[in-house]
Amino acid sequence: MDIINLKPQRVWKHFYSLTQIPRPSKKEEKIRAFLAEFGRNLGLETIVDETGNVIIRKPATPGMENHKGVILQAHMDMVPQKNNATEHDFEKDPIIPRIEGEWVYATGTTLGADNGMGIAAAMAVLEARDLKHGPVEVLITTDEETGMTGARGLKPGVLQGDILLNLDSEDEGELYVGCAGGEDGSFEMEYQPSPVPAGWKAARINVTGLKGGHSGMDIILGRGNANKIMTRILYHLLQECNICIAWAEGGNLRNAIPREADAVICFPSDDAACVKGKVENMAGIIGNELKQVDPGLEVNVTMCDIPAHVIPSEIALKIIRAVYAAPNGVWGMSASMPGLVETSSNLAIFKAKDGKMAVHCLIRSLADTAKQDMGTALACCFANIGASVSFSGAYPGWRPDMDSPILKVMLDTYKKMYKQEAKVKAIHAGLECGILGGTYPHWDMISFGPTLRSPHSPEERCLIPTVQKFWDLIVETLQNIPEKQ
Repeated sequence: MDIINLKPQRVWKHFYSLTQIPRPSKKEEKIRAFLAEFGRNLGLETIVDETGNVIIRKPATPGMENHKGVILQAHMDMVPQKNNATEHDFEKDPIIPRIEGEWVYATGTTLGADNGMGIAAAMAVLEARDLKHGPVEVLITTDEETGMTGARGLKPGVLQGDILLNLDSEDEGELYVGCAGGEDGSFEMEYQPSPVPAGWKAARINVTGLKGGHSGMDIILGRGNANKIMTRILYHLLQECNICIAWAEGGNLRNAIPREADAVICFPSDDAACVKGKVENMAGIIGNELKQVDPGLEVNVTMCDIPAHVIPSEIALKIIRAVYAAPNGVWGMSASMPGLVETSSNLAIFKAKDGKMAVHCLIRSLADTAKQDMGTALACCFANIGASVSFSGAYPGWRPDMDSPILKVMLDTYKKMYKQEAKVKAIHAGLECGILGGTYPHWDMISFGPTLRSPHSPEERCLIPTVQKFWDLIVETLQNIPEKQ
């Protein structure tokens, strides 16, 4: 079965069209043009603002003109992650979806259901002629995944609605009323490479098989971080074998838990057994620690060509110690909402190669002060080795409002539809609501969506039956929006 035949067909057909249009973050020209053409072909007012956001307005259906205006909001970009063995150019190639049981996956890449499902649902609302709703605006923001650029660039006074429905959450039956803020931390230094000692051999260490995932949603799961695993192995090699590190690197996106890392080391022939034994020993120890949460870990060591140079031993030890000590994962849990991560860091990118070291982290927290505290802890680790420290891209969290009128509407609507209570939650991920609410403080906001798993990884998937429930909830909510006072 093709995904265009799944129910509700009016949503899945649009999602399929989105899979055919390359849309990695920062490369959204094609999807932006597609969405603008879609709106104009429907005869609807369509705006592309100076930041690259697409805004499409649909008038109220007859008799609903006096109801509060609703903004349906999603983001146009997707996280471009693939398995190393997969040949895929995210700027040119379409995503290849496949159905496995009740789930839709991509083939060796991210699926783009984050946030393609939100876009597809909004497109279905714009196209539909059989729905009841007040004035509707669709806001599709640009570059959410790497900087929330579209949300940051949205000007006040452009949107006319009163209620924002953010379509970017990942658990059906849950209504989100708050989210974490975030900030990028970058730590860099330069060093002078040294020649490889004469007569030494070289080997490549490869860490693979980890699940990775979303650095906000999945951080609580305790999955392996390839950079931290590689650092741990290299530290013990430095302590127990006679080695030099030529280079090490892992991860490529701040908001994805790194799944793979590589390093090349050099050593005298007499230490080959020490290297092999220590790598195998550490792989066994770490694999046993992760067997319940990330059982696919593989660590391989293979002989390779001699590199051009190595990192001086004293510098290598400083770098590895700093990365080893750098906080990663959950830093603290929320005291007010059980089970919710309050503060975390993802040591997303690590590279020590060709005379430069760089570490890039994404820090998240519901509390700005805790976010600053974790940033300080990271800064201390790297300032101690003489690295430069910088922070950028800070965005605010979204504070829960339990008295929200739209929350009450959707709780009542969900209970009537499904004879059970929807769960009210906050999320340890960066939703655009915090930024958008700063620009439009009068908006009443809520976030919801179908069930997704492992976004930001090639295991990203969407639970098919939840898309119907997601769509039905949108439809019922739109017709239950109250009138303007």
